[in-house]
Amino acid sequence: MGEMIEFARPDGSGCTGYLAPAGAGKPAVIIIQEWWGLNPQICGVADRFAEAGFTALAPDLYHGRVTQDPDEASHLMNGLDFPGATHQDLRGAVLHLRQQAGKVGVMGFCMGGALTIAAAVHIPEVTSAVCLYGIPPQDFADPAQIRIPFMGHFANLDDWCTPQAVDQLEQAMRAAGQKPEIYRYAAAHAFCNEQRPEVYDPDCAKLAMQRTLDFFGRTLA
Repeated sequence: MGEMIEFARPDGSGCTGYLAPAGAGKPAVIIIQEWWGLNPQICGVADRFAEAGFTALAPDLYHGRVTQDPDEASHLMNGLDFPGATHQDLRGAVLHLRQQAGKVGVMGFCMGGALTIAAAVHIPEVTSAVCLYGIPPQDFADPAQIRIPFMGHFANLDDWCTPQAVDQLEQAMRAAGQKPEIYRYAAAHAFCNEQRPEVYDPDCAKLAMQRTLDFFGRTLA
């Protein structure tokens, strides 16, 4: 089990996050929350990564606020300073882990997936990135600008991060000379969230997580 810690942002202020250590010298991964906040489900993801041999840090982008209500979650996400979260909270988390590990990957779900792409574009210290069903506005983070190993997991039954948007992301990256690893699943949005039985698909989730662990095993070695 991990614990809550405080780490420094580049501007000198502090941010909290859930740290699940895997041991000295292990590779490291930032886990970015869904729009619900830093809840037990996301902390559980960090714990599973630590058990798999990756020190994991999940920054608290809502600074203590967590909800189970979709309307409030939408309000919290829409009120988030995405540039600040990327350049301060997430970069601060990456820099914190780089003190312990030479390479740091980033991954996230839904809103966190969109921020994963933003981190891959804007944070130079990120080594590799895995996005799960989230794409940011192109004017904030253009996937064609990603220059690091990138994997994406997307749902074919997703009406938020639509298959058409996924096709555009892949086409933009390939047109820019990149070789993203893109996987599509016969599942709904948030299919990896075991706390949401109405959309959770255990087989797809297991496959996506194994592909993710294998990817980070290759790119963070």
